[in-house]
Amino acid sequence: MKLDNVVPWGRTLEEYKLMFALSDADLNKSILGCGDGPASFNAEMTELGYSVVSIDPIYEFAAQQIKQRVQETYESVITQVKQNSNNYIWKNFRNADELGYARLAAMEKFLSDYETGRKEGRYLPLSLPHLELANNQFELCVCSHLLFLYSEQLSLDFHLASIDSLLKISPEVRIFPLLKLNCEISPYLKPVIQRFSNQGFDVQVQPVAYEFQKGGNQMLIIRKKIKVR
Repeated sequence: MKLDNVVPWGRTLEEYKLMFALSDADLNKSILGCGDGPASFNAEMTELGYSVVSIDPIYEFAAQQIKQRVQETYESVITQVKQNSNNYIWKNFRNADELGYARLAAMEKFLSDYETGRKEGRYLPLSLPHLELANNQFELCVCSHLLFLYSEQLSLDFHLASIDSLLKISPEVRIFPLLKLNCEISPYLKPVIQRFSNQGFDVQVQPVAYEFQKGGNQMLIIRKKIKVR
């Protein structure tokens, strides 16, 4: 698959649970969703009484504008998925059309919550790598389908600076997937692991119970080490 820019593509709470191995304890943390776009994650979590703030530059736009952007990119994405169907695991979705219906349903759920969520401060129009958020404002940050996936569009320096920013506002960052759009491991994974391991962070690649891109069943966890006195 080839995309010139990051595209809005919505995923559900159930997918987030699987992609990031979110336990009940994790769900009860204050969570920052980075690059959530039109995912229904925030809407579903809020309905259940959990605390999530989502950040994405598309949140500067009104709901209708986001919906239009989704509609403009939808056919291109689905067509490319069909053309490259062998790159994907058809377990949760039988085919590209079913995938498309699920994505549109998630995005409709997001859109129904969006204006209320913006007023409540749950959808913030912020862009990596520079985030105007307080240090340690959140207990967990999850970054879905942005870092590593768009390695062709976003440089290594962008990845490092972005993770630096996320680790200032949360003691733990989880990133999924570790593959590029073409289903190859991102060339930035090793240097990212080396950089943050050398800086004293606990860095792990962990398997997860979610795989759509073939081989895309791992997340990266970067944690601040707890100092024992």
